[in-house]
Amino acid sequence: MFDIGFAELLLIAIIGLVIIGPQRLPETLRTLGLWAGRIRRAGSRLYREVEQEVGMDDIRRQLHNEEVMRNLREIEQANVSRDREATRPHDDSQVNGEDRESPADKS
Repeated sequence: MFDIGFAELLLIAIIGLVIIGPQRLPETLRTLGLWAGRIRRAGSRLYREVEQEVGMDDIRRQLHNEEVMRNLREIEQANVSRDREATRPHDDSQVNGEDRESPADKS
């Protein structure tokens, strides 16, 4: 979260030991841990409340449903065009992609 490495953590511990002292350091660290937990819980609670107020679950569900419907329409359009292609009468004047000339066209 804060991207603190071992060296920085060691430096903070040494400074805390010098400033607070060895007798009060465990109590101070415990208090800091409690406050950090309270702040984290309050933040997550606030996030959940805002998410409920905005209705993020409904919005996510609606976006997912719209995406699914869009995919279904694309598949349906592809099937319709394929069916049209399959039922379209074939032109006998073309064989293997080459134009066939009728006997009247040769003269």
